[in-house]
Amino acid sequence: MPWLAHIRLLFLAAALGLAALAPAWAQDLVSARNPTINMRAAPSANAEVLWRLSQGYPLQVLERRGDWLRVQDFEGDQGWVARRVVGDTPHHIVRSPRANLRAGPGTQHRVVHTAVYGDILRTVRRQGDWVQVQRPDGRGNAWVASELLWGW
Repeated sequence: MPWLAHIRLLFLAAALGLAALAPAWAQDLVSARNPTINMRAAPSANAEVLWRLSQGYPLQVLERRGDWLRVQDFEGDQGWVARRVVGDTPHHIVRSPRANLRAGPGTQHRVVHTAVYGDILRTVRRQGDWVQVQRPDGRGNAWVASELLWGW
């Protein structure tokens, strides 16, 4: 899609309030900064804990209210997190059953690792339709097709 069409789509999404039309990298995203954070039912430390999320877990910000953020994850689940427990370090989460991590940005490169649904990957950079991530096994970086991921 030409770049002008991308810009038009982003403006349309913003005008309609439909963040889902914009690609994840164009949305307001944060990631869990602490080893574990609580997603709560309401913006209060006393509210019910809906889920516990691991470090790096990417979240889309839907609303800001004082020290709290209403967020949504890659599956559409929503809740509240304290601002102090999230940051701006880019991460992706695997949204396909399986994702091949490759030595380079393309299917012609050998598979060096396999990630599965829900794995959190630290983002290094983007190149076209590919994302370079840190390998979960700690053996450097690898590339994965962006269509298999959600985040930035």
